Amino acid sequence: MKIRSELAKILQHEDINFLLTNRIPRRLATRFLGWFSQIENPYVARASIAIWRLFADLDLSDAKAQTFKSLHACFTRELKPNARMVDADPGVLTSPCDGIVGACGSIDGTELLQAKGFPYSLKDLLHDPALVDACRDGQYVTLRLTSSMYHRFHAPHDGMVEHVTYISGDTWNVNPIALRRVAELFCKNERAVIRTSLRDSGHLVILVPVAAILVASIRLHVLDDTMNMNYRGAIEIDCDASFRKGEELGWFEHGSTIIVFAPRGFRLCDDIREGAVLQMGRALMHLP
Repeated sequence: MKIRSELAKILQHEDINFLLTNRIPRRLATRFLGWFSQIENPYVARASIAIWRLFADLDLSDAKAQTFKSLHACFTRELKPNARMVDADPGVLTSPCDGIVGACGSIDGTELLQAKGFPYSLKDLLHDPALVDACRDGQYVTLRLTSSMYHRFHAPHDGMVEHVTYISGDTWNVNPIALRRVAELFCKNERAVIRTSLRDSGHLVILVPVAAILVASIRLHVLDDTMNMNYRGAIEIDCDASFRKGEELGWFEHGSTIIVFAPRGFRLCDDIREGAVLQMGRALMHLP
């Protein structure tokens, strides 16, 4: 515990944290961890998880499995049955993942915040004028997953996944320190734009999982392949997949960020504010 406390103090220093997590060959480090985490050896897995615990408060008590054949298996672990309660109220969207609320609130036309004083535009993030218009003056919530959190994400409501756009990019860290230093960071990083429609109301809700350093891979159940750094440009994929609220949509290979967008008329639940720690299934927004 003392070692972890001392390491945390060092890593909390902004200049050191930014240097260690961004001023390194980000894509090379990401590819290396992607390879290393897949090594299926019990000794390597146990040693890696032990080192991970030095840097993070890793709690595996709600994990379905308690031993893991690889570091990757621990990153992408499933939960025990009923480890998360999904709000059944049809009048609310639920959080698609465990996470810490970052910037959130109303979109100012097509402009929103990644952190105080650091705006970005829907156009640069979504790459689709129709989606930009649909989200104009709407609501958004940024959910940051730390490395030790449960990394799978789920449907926020009953509905359909209609289209996925996978956009290649960089692998900047997405922690608060980087968000205060790198302008339009979310628009620079690898990401998927997942277009969904709610089953009863037809409202458009968009989920944008954003990759980061050590995590430039996103697995979506509606697709046959894992989306990763091998793709280039914007890959457009039509889908026609039905999901129930709380049903698993996919996972990150490590921790990162999901941004939830809803059109005008939605409103955040009263307790959704910057810094709030949420679990998947918690009420996030009220439908119109």
